Amino acid sequence: MKALRFDVFGRRVLVAATNNGWITFYLGDDGKKRSAPDIVIPPDIPESEIAQYLDDICHEWATERHPNIKQLD
Repeated sequence: MKALRFDVFGRRVLVAATNNGWITFYLGDDGKKRSAPDIVIPPDIPESEIAQYLDDICHEWATERHPNIKQLD
């Protein structure tokens, strides 16, 4: 399974490809992950546009300390 890691305005998020599209998880400091049901990525979004899509749907999380999204992989 292909997986991409992002810092989404200070929150670490894992986006994983499945046969049915994308699933998302929050990543903990201890290496554990939990489902991120509030981040839904449509299956037709290409990998190259995921960062922009996350920016579009999560921009309310932006702060002065965390003003943007960074891909961690």
